[in-house]
Amino acid sequence: MLDGKMLPLASLFALALSTSLPLNASENTFSQAYSDYQAALKQGDDAQIEASAKRAFELGEAQYAKDSVDLANLAMNWAGALKKVAMPNLFEGDNAAKTAKAYELYQLALSNYKKHYGEHAAELIDPLLGAAETSPKLTVAKELFENAIEIAEKTANKKLLADVKIATFDRLTNTGLYTAQVRDYAFEAYETYKEILPENALDRVKATYIVGAVEYAEKHDDKAIPLLLEVVKQFEALKFSHPYALSAHAYLVELYERQGKREESTAHCIAIGKMRPWADTQEQQPLFRTTPKYPKSYLIQGKSGYVTLNFTVDEMGFVKKPEVLESKGGVLFEKSTLKMIEEWRYAPKFEHGKPVPAQTTVRIDYFTDKS
Repeated sequence: MLDGKMLPLASLFALALSTSLPLNASENTFSQAYSDYQAALKQGDDAQIEASAKRAFELGEAQYAKDSVDLANLAMNWAGALKKVAMPNLFEGDNAAKTAKAYELYQLALSNYKKHYGEHAAELIDPLLGAAETSPKLTVAKELFENAIEIAEKTANKKLLADVKIATFDRLTNTGLYTAQVRDYAFEAYETYKEILPENALDRVKATYIVGAVEYAEKHDDKAIPLLLEVVKQFEALKFSHPYALSAHAYLVELYERQGKREESTAHCIAIGKMRPWADTQEQQPLFRTTPKYPKSYLIQGKSGYVTLNFTVDEMGFVKKPEVLESKGGVLFEKSTLKMIEEWRYAPKFEHGKPVPAQTTVRIDYFTDKS
């Protein structure tokens, strides 16, 4: 059996290699290559997984028919390994070649599965998703996702359909193909996960974050806050850090600051400071910032300038004791900048597990079309 496949939904299908292998040297060589692949999976070495999956596929090409399910399974293994080592920047630099090869392998598997399982079989979902995620053309990716959704809708598997919709949202968000329908896929998946998964299931927590982030982006603050608080709560219970947890805290800082709830935002400033690794020379980045008011008289005159401030970020992420280090253009720029900086919030710096005051600087530039 070809167990240990690296597929997003592999547990749904049992894809087996033929058991009637010829007893010859090539079979022994292939068996060793596949054993190496299984061993690499257990060790979790992504580079070795990719190398052994490649070798198993190349040896399998000499052993199995080009249109066989067996070769398709091996192609899926190698494609999944390539995609993993190329993430998260699938289409950049050296990763582009790996992603292109993964796409080719997914297409091979898709073609073979169609021949053996039919044009609308659930077995097609894995290669459809893989091809959609690695296709360099978004229009092709969208078509592949829609095909996968159509097939998943005909199954009785709610989780499968939700997974496909989330995968579609992940690929098409922040692209020119993001539509109201793509947005709705995330919300529909979230509702399904709420129905069938416990509140601490990672898929449900991630979907909660996605929907919260969308509500945040759409300025639905009262809807975003409880969703993001739920994300924070679950990751704290799961006892491990995740980029979604860090991002949820950051969104909550801005949401609370937007509402003037500075005390509520403080806990999230501190949480971010605790999660981030700090270097001695690292400049702190604001979690919430406002823009200064351009002095009206300077704006009329077309005056430009800048102000560089030094200040302390205290243990709760508030700006304290701002001082002008350097400025150009006039005293009104200084006054506007000093008033503005009091509204900013930062993650406090942590040393030995405790928040401490830290010095930082920022430069604010003022310019107009006239200048």
